[in-house]
Amino acid sequence: MTKKLTKIPSFNLQNMNKNYLLILICLLFFSLGHAQDLLKFSLKGKISNAIDSTAIDGTTLLNLTTIDGTVSDKNGLFEIDTQENDTILISHIGFESIKLKITRDLSKGTELDIQLHPKIEQLEEVRVHKLIGVLEIDIKNVPKDKYNRVHINGLPQTYEIRKNNSSVSSLSVGKALTNPVDFVYNLFGKKPKKLRDLKELKEKDATREILTNRFDREIILDYLQMDLNELTEVLSECNYSTFFIQKATDLQLIEAVLECYENHKAIKKGSTSKELKNN
Repeated sequence: MTKKLTKIPSFNLQNMNKNYLLILICLLFFSLGHAQDLLKFSLKGKISNAIDSTAIDGTTLLNLTTIDGTVSDKNGLFEIDTQENDTILISHIGFESIKLKITRDLSKGTELDIQLHPKIEQLEEVRVHKLIGVLEIDIKNVPKDKYNRVHINGLPQTYEIRKNNSSVSSLSVGKALTNPVDFVYNLFGKKPKKLRDLKELKEKDATREILTNRFDREIILDYLQMDLNELTEVLSECNYSTFFIQKATDLQLIEAVLECYENHKAIKKGSTSKELKNN
């Protein structure tokens, strides 16, 4: 009895590779075509106070996508180049910041009227020995030590600020990190675009000018995804003085963080034992 042999189809690897290459080329052209479809336009408008509608001059508008920026003039007017899907950070000292997502609708030529709300400073609850109370002071202007305790002239005891349990510190989550600089090192390692963005912030003329006149740390904190205490801890570990951390411009702090990162990276790789800059 003769058995029929079933012919097994042969696979041509060369043809398969050609097909994969063709698919990749098609995807590349699709991506380029989609990017070209994104509309570029100049965004114009006015920044005003939400309470009394008065113009706010010197408001910073930073394009977080392209790392370009501008400031509003004495009449609160501004103009900035944008593209669909860009994000604009709008901020001014004493006002709540907002992030504006750029959509195609904003390209229709209508000038925006952007209103900022004044910040309302809330007093933080403090612990006095075993009692809970509220001190009528501007908590931001009171010196704190590394244990987050407040020292008030004329009072013998210190006051410990109660931490907000609803927010989890980026550094406290990574308890395995023995050095707070590791947080920045790991952040840039996992998200190299953040490192490139910070470098662009300090290199571009427009953003350098903006950061030279800013002291509120908002931009750098947004990029690093940390709070002011964490940033202070990182820079302290890099031997920057408390005076420098408090008095430096935002541009100087960005330069300090980048230098701190480069030194830490070199030490991690064991290529050098370069001593961190002491300011």
